[in-house]
Amino acid sequence: MPGLRAAVAALISLCFIAAAGVSRAQEPASTQPSEATWSSIKDDIFKGRPILDGTGLVALDAPRRAEDAALVPISVSLTLPAGDTRRLKSLTLVIDENPAPVAGTFLIGAQAGVTAVSTRVRVNSYSYVHAVAELSDGQLYAVKAFVKASGGCSAPMVKNMDQAEAMIGQMKFRLFEPSNTNPDGGLREAQVMVRHPQNSGLQMDQVSRLYIPAFFIHDLKIYQGDALVLALEGGISISEDPNVRFNYAPSGAATFRVEATDTQDHVYKGEWPARNS
Repeated sequence: MPGLRAAVAALISLCFIAAAGVSRAQEPASTQPSEATWSSIKDDIFKGRPILDGTGLVALDAPRRAEDAALVPISVSLTLPAGDTRRLKSLTLVIDENPAPVAGTFLIGAQAGVTAVSTRVRVNSYSYVHAVAELSDGQLYAVKAFVKASGGCSAPMVKNMDQAEAMIGQMKFRLFEPSNTNPDGGLREAQVMVRHPQNSGLQMDQVSRLYIPAFFIHDLKIYQGDALVLALEGGISISEDPNVRFNYAPSGAATFRVEATDTQDHVYKGEWPARNS
């Protein structure tokens, strides 16, 4: 009965269309990009200062869908047009929907030459990530990326607490060789990692079922000799074992120094040669 089969097929098709419509209608609003949160928090964070569109000036690299919400790689870089003598003064990462939206602010040394910074952050729910660059003339420029991730701030540590406490404060420092496209030196790259659990205060102890108190590095400073390269004022959204990669202008100093302070006032220090042996 061709007519009946056609009618049944049409009915099934209509049911699929209706179901798809219901699915879209019931999809949580948090899965859809929205600037509402940014509009409500940016004036508090930046004290009402005007923020310009940074497209073409500031580049933000973030995954559209994160593989691990507790370890989301974020990279930001600044490219000034020829003849522009301004420099990067600070860089603030804001994860709009996180419980504490300001993930961290990088303060750049006056002579450091830093134009690019990468780190790893926690993303608690589908959210815009905003990168706001402040230049030496005081002007703010923002760019954004939408990241699909959830549960990053409450995700358990990769290591257990005993392992974390045994390694806490250990540091690694890496210098990268100049690229083939920049053989004469110019800007170089380096990376710092500090072992720390970075407890967010939202993670639960699986044995006691109590929340683990917040415990994280809130201040990280990197020096080339005695000159500041960058300082990170961080919060709960910086991932376990904070990791910062950056470029810089070599100053001729003999060493790099790193100092980190956490919320229990523990101070961790390290020092390394400024050149690979």
